[in-house]
Amino acid sequence: MSELRPRLVDTHVPDRPQGLVLVLHGGAARRERMPVSAAQLSVLRMVPVAARVARTAPALVVQRLLNTSRGWDSRATPVDDVRWALTRVAERFGPDLPVCLVGHSLGGRAALLAGSHPAVRAVVALAPWLYPTDGATDLSGRDVLVVHGDRDRIARPEIAEQVARQLATRARVAHVTVIGGTHSMLRHIATFDGLAADFAAATLLGTAGTGLVGRALAGEQWLSTEPAAR
Repeated sequence: MSELRPRLVDTHVPDRPQGLVLVLHGGAARRERMPVSAAQLSVLRMVPVAARVARTAPALVVQRLLNTSRGWDSRATPVDDVRWALTRVAERFGPDLPVCLVGHSLGGRAALLAGSHPAVRAVVALAPWLYPTDGATDLSGRDVLVVHGDRDRIARPEIAEQVARQLATRARVAHVTVIGGTHSMLRHIATFDGLAADFAAATLLGTAGTGLVGRALAGEQWLSTEPAAR
């Protein structure tokens, strides 16, 4: 097998970028170390997310990261891939460009664990697959949004909420429960990718967030897509 390498794919590159969004895919591990395919479902799932960010915030560079291998390989984890990507980003666009990491499933975990990198200003974790100990990560000074469906049977919502509460002791964290949302995000993709895009735009460009993002940035931490009872 040839050497496995991570890859960056451009979704949108403006002439004068004001920030960068790095989109991270998930995907289960395989018995043998396998390369990531651009056609695998976990990768394709993030294409509309990246496109939504690009439409919402044309001033931002939007790139998708394809990991070294599928799943969470201890020899080269997705966190290592994110750090590699952030080095390439700094070389190409300069070290001062603020970054938002947007990841799904294991990509959400990678986003949170790599979020302490100096270039990272914000993190969005969509249906993140997490361990309870991930809440020990120090994301001081960052804005963090965790979005999880209440019908997720792959990544446990209660662990995501537990991690969010731990992270909130040091970072600015908001948690949104998507009512009826599942791990694939397919039934509510407009909600998941809309929240990611709005949060990235607001945190990197200083725009006024609307709806749930506006409420999160105003200080509300525990939110839901279900309308509040009157």
